[in-house]
Amino acid sequence: MINDLWYKNALVYCLSVSTYMDADGDGCGDFAGLTRRLDYLAGLGVTTLWLMPFQTSPGRDDGYDVADYYNVDPRFGTLGDFVEFTHAANQRGMRVLMDLVVNHTSDQHPWFQEARRDPDSKYRDWYVWSDSKPPRADDGVVFPGVQKSTWNFDKVARRWYFHRFYDFQPDLNTANPLVQAEILKIMGFWTQLGVSGFRMDAVPFVIAVKGPKATGRPKEQYDMLRRFRELLQWRRGDAIILGEANVLPDTDLDYFGDEGERLHMMFNFQVNQNLFYALATGDPKPLTKALAATRPRPATSQWGMFLRNHDELDLGRLTPKQRQRVFDAFGPDKSMQLYDRGIRRRLAPMLGNDRRRLELAYSLMLTLPGTPVLRYGDEIGMGDDLSLPERNCARTPMQWSTEPNGGFTSSGKPLLPAISGGAYGFEHVNVAAQRRDPDSLLNWMERVCRMRKELPEVGWGDFTVLPNAVPSVLVMRYDWRNNSVLFVHSLQAEPVEIELDARKLGRDGERLVNLLSEHHSQADAKGRHRILLETYGYRWFRVGGLDYLLRRSDA
Repeated sequence: MINDLWYKNALVYCLSVSTYMDADGDGCGDFAGLTRRLDYLAGLGVTTLWLMPFQTSPGRDDGYDVADYYNVDPRFGTLGDFVEFTHAANQRGMRVLMDLVVNHTSDQHPWFQEARRDPDSKYRDWYVWSDSKPPRADDGVVFPGVQKSTWNFDKVARRWYFHRFYDFQPDLNTANPLVQAEILKIMGFWTQLGVSGFRMDAVPFVIAVKGPKATGRPKEQYDMLRRFRELLQWRRGDAIILGEANVLPDTDLDYFGDEGERLHMMFNFQVNQNLFYALATGDPKPLTKALAATRPRPATSQWGMFLRNHDELDLGRLTPKQRQRVFDAFGPDKSMQLYDRGIRRRLAPMLGNDRRRLELAYSLMLTLPGTPVLRYGDEIGMGDDLSLPERNCARTPMQWSTEPNGGFTSSGKPLLPAISGGAYGFEHVNVAAQRRDPDSLLNWMERVCRMRKELPEVGWGDFTVLPNAVPSVLVMRYDWRNNSVLFVHSLQAEPVEIELDARKLGRDGERLVNLLSEHHSQADAKGRHRILLETYGYRWFRVGGLDYLLRRSDA
């Protein structure tokens, strides 16, 4: 069972092939370059690589405008290079997830080109059309301020087509059984080439009823997710779907399925947004409520926990007052905000490059109930380039060394400019320098990631938020197979001491073994632990004596 549910205790690392490592010097990253960096990723403790879109694309939306689902974009190499990469990753014990972008295609996709030219083509019904402009065509835009409508007139077809995202990304009619069959074919194709699953883009829109008369998302559409999962179970029993679904907690089980028969994993946007509110205000209460609200889920399902991802930090689920507090703390300037709902900065500049706050944020993410998902470059504290448009500011090339372009490419014209100069320039922030510094963020990340993988209680166990007398301190205990771990985090900018009752910490609560240092804790004669936390301090404890390893069940 544990091997079948490998994602319960994985460490996921998200990267874009285009900006990770360029092997042939053309200014664009490729699979040959990524393959060269697999040893680095294995050393970091990564168990699963999540690749952003790499299929053939005009590249108008960073690859999310797919023009051929069955090939690798020539800029990144060939199918042979991809298979070589997946083989090399598997040799190092790493699995590969890839983006599955099937809500829409590029308008350059042969399906759409034939659909617009020939009304009798089978592909005409693969997209969503209307004879006239729907009355609510301006509702539901995903990119406010950039996107004006969800319907555009096509001069060739002489009809209006639906696009939830940009106008060059016509939506597929995913309710069409032939489209669903094609999606299954796409998934089967890539699993045969070595992928262990998919991060499904924009899941709520994939399963939504589309069309000029659509008014909602009937529950029966969720069965589409079950069919996708069944295909994976038949083709490769351990393959998974990690869904991007920024939905309210009362619909979570619709995506997981009551018996866990739909999505294996989902990103926990509710916890993510409240986590940043906690970091901004020092108040963990809304985070605690979000954890409670997203707690119900089938035993085989799992949350993906993250800090920053490849998009903006979406704050749309917070109240307007809460959202403004986060804006004030982490994105006060309009140039730092995006789509009237989020912040487009990377984590390090958001936190003022404060090492204490960075460690606190990562410690929280790694110890929240779910599987941690890291964003490339965050392990070294990469910054952003706000002069680049929209989300590209946080998608700059990986900074490997002090060589030109940060060692990403030998080309004088990289796909996106590497950050140079200033506190976040590759001259100061790069892998090579941090590898040589035992106190660097990179080496700290390696240590905590290694320890996190030794704590299956977080991914598999049940959690309890323990009360304490200090409002800014979050205390969480996990229990699994008669073992317990305890995590303490202070969101306060000043040192603070807390007291914990040993009787409420589980079996052998008198002894807390510090997992990251030698500062263990022994309860006093009254059965109390008195723990002094430094500014933005955190502690990882195993509950029990030093012989706990002898008592642990094999994980």
